[in-house]
Amino acid sequence: MPAFSRELGIDLGTMNTIVAEGKQILLQEPTVVAIVVEEQKMVEWGRAARDMYGRVPDSIEVTRPLHFGVIADYEITENLLKDLIKKVTGPMMIFRPRVMITVPYGVTSVESRAVHEAALGAGSREVYLIQQPLAAALGVDLPIGTPSGNMIICLGGGTTQAAVLAMNGIVTAETSRTAGLKLDEAIIAYVRKKYGLIIGQPTAELLKIKIGAAIPQDEQKSMEIQGQDQVTGLPRPANLTTDEIVEALQDPLVEMINTSRRVLEKTPPELISDIIDRGVALCGGGALLRSIDKYLTKGLGIPAYLVDNPVTCTAEGAARGVVIREALRRNLPPV
Repeated sequence: MPAFSRELGIDLGTMNTIVAEGKQILLQEPTVVAIVVEEQKMVEWGRAARDMYGRVPDSIEVTRPLHFGVIADYEITENLLKDLIKKVTGPMMIFRPRVMITVPYGVTSVESRAVHEAALGAGSREVYLIQQPLAAALGVDLPIGTPSGNMIICLGGGTTQAAVLAMNGIVTAETSRTAGLKLDEAIIAYVRKKYGLIIGQPTAELLKIKIGAAIPQDEQKSMEIQGQDQVTGLPRPANLTTDEIVEALQDPLVEMINTSRRVLEKTPPELISDIIDRGVALCGGGALLRSIDKYLTKGLGIPAYLVDNPVTCTAEGAARGVVIREALRRNLPPV
């Protein structure tokens, strides 16, 4: 592909930012920045910034510039996008790229405009926005260009989005802020209550990934962690099992089920029958939680399945969306 016609899809997520061109993933980095507090200047981003979490002096703050999928710090997000685009296109960037960038379903016009302006300020030639469920559906090749019903659930870090799609658009959808970070918070609260230990979000996330599951498992895994005793303040170990993590996650998982049910309740009956035949596609980092497909299948009464590219499909769909933007134009968020 010649340099002057670069068309990028960017999935700007609460936890990770992924850049795709065609079906190729060019960059995948945590959406984390390290800032010098006094100057409000970004000194590091991505994996390098994430590795600094909880390990820096008071003069440096490690933070996420996006909360629940929307921009919390405009200038830092613009600088982050600038560095991302420069890393992908090269420092010269003679021909500025055309970009399609994802936003959660249901964001306000102010929030959409902030993303649009940040991407323009970062050096893009043209910027289009696309709702994450629509981008994800394109990225997993669901037949959304037809009048038949397709359902996708995006289990992200900041938001859970359930959507029914047809004719290249979203028929009905809902966004919930109960997502990956809420699962981590539930584990933190459980460990504090049961063991009297304080642990950080990275440790909770590691527990979720290594031994976590949505339903009880035949194979029990265990993991030892180090936490801070909430009485003495001293370090103390604890050993947690899969069943304990399952117990800790039940409340946020029920809210995810309820979000998906509310979308189905608002869906026309004709589309429901298509969804029952096709099943519900699951994507996003949260879809990697063990047995979440079985949990949702039982909770919704409709087969749910994990897509082949759950983490990268939204960015791939955004990249495809740039190419077919004319067909999607009437269904894209206005800016």
